[in-house]
Amino acid sequence: MGPNDPSTTRPSLPMHDLYSELRWRGMIHQTTDDARLPSWLMERPRTVYVGFDPTADSLHVGHLVALMVLRRFQKAGHRPIALVGGATGMIGDPSGKSEERNLLSLEVLRHNVAQIEKQLRRFLDFDCTSNPAVLVNNHDWMGKFGYLEFLRDVGKHFPVNVMLAKDSVKSRLERSDAGLSYTEFSYMLLQAYDFVYLHEHYGCEIQAGGSDQWGNITAGIDLARRLGSGQLFGITCPLLTKSDGSKMGKTESGALWLSAERTSPYQFYQYWIRLADADVGKCLRLFTDMEREEIASLESRHAQDPSQREAQRCLAEQLTRLVHGESGLAAAQRATEVFFGAEIQDLSDAELCDIFSDVPSKELPRDRLATEGLSLVDAMVESGLAKSKSEARRAISQGGAYVNNRRVTDLDARLGPESLASESVMVLRRGKKDYALLRFQ
Repeated sequence: MGPNDPSTTRPSLPMHDLYSELRWRGMIHQTTDDARLPSWLMERPRTVYVGFDPTADSLHVGHLVALMVLRRFQKAGHRPIALVGGATGMIGDPSGKSEERNLLSLEVLRHNVAQIEKQLRRFLDFDCTSNPAVLVNNHDWMGKFGYLEFLRDVGKHFPVNVMLAKDSVKSRLERSDAGLSYTEFSYMLLQAYDFVYLHEHYGCEIQAGGSDQWGNITAGIDLARRLGSGQLFGITCPLLTKSDGSKMGKTESGALWLSAERTSPYQFYQYWIRLADADVGKCLRLFTDMEREEIASLESRHAQDPSQREAQRCLAEQLTRLVHGESGLAAAQRATEVFFGAEIQDLSDAELCDIFSDVPSKELPRDRLATEGLSLVDAMVESGLAKSKSEARRAISQGGAYVNNRRVTDLDARLGPESLASESVMVLRRGKKDYALLRFQ
């Protein structure tokens, strides 16, 4: 155990009943010892780890439950270890996968590891004095192993029949359309050894992860027992699903990422604003620090008037602030106001195209704005907001024409470079919610 192992000191006050809170929040799917864990976690500070493989340069919403479990352990006084799998990421975890992963180059993996490390710092406190989070990369120890050495020291402790019985392996072998390579079959050994290594060097006694990690977690506990390393524990959290059983965090454009470059703060915020009423209570428990009474009160108010979406707004604000910071939340809220009619200013092409991603757009030559400019009547027709010039004039005269969310009632209005909302984008609107973009190149 390391010199800073918190399990060597006893707190002066009883530990927070973390287990009961995790149960109430719906964050526990399975544990390796339901009877002992509640009191064991309250005896003294423990060290817990969760692993994240760098298969992309960002974590996504599917990782959020395990991330929040790690965060709650730290808030309850325990020490969290976030493991970034620089070694296991080279192999690919077969758990929950129907086919072999594409192997990534070492250069790509290093980039992904660096980006994920930055994201983890938003969720965990690495600078506090009592129980600072620890960030490790399993390539630091796995990269030193030789193949024969690993087989001799670790592989000999894994009965093949036990490995074949694990769901992550068995489900793949039972499929006629996808097999399992020896590479992925070996993944379990690597993760199991991670647990043993972290126990020996950091005093880690418990591993948490998604429910698809049960086989890998129990393999680590079994390896520790065979090596005489002592009793270890495991907790799995449920996979993030909607009330209809489908995966949460999936959008038309793909996964909902925690990276602002992959999923903008606005898109992230809007996902939670649009969350179904049947799912919002669960997500408030999983992803916010709100207490039981606060959530109960909010759910009661929401039930009285669901159209206000108060619960969704609260969830979206707290989660966007956590993932993207105050500036990201402010940007998301400003973008939302723009979509609902606020005057447009100080936004970029990228931000406008993000806000109005589902809005019809048309590209025009930039010289259409030169000299006398483009008439508003023609702009309405070109954008598709009016079928004819007479229809466009009627919309303008009735006060239903907007340029960058500013009403224009002049039938002879002409649009020049000063009418652009950003570098090259102009936002037109007819009525309350019919938008179109004109892009001038």
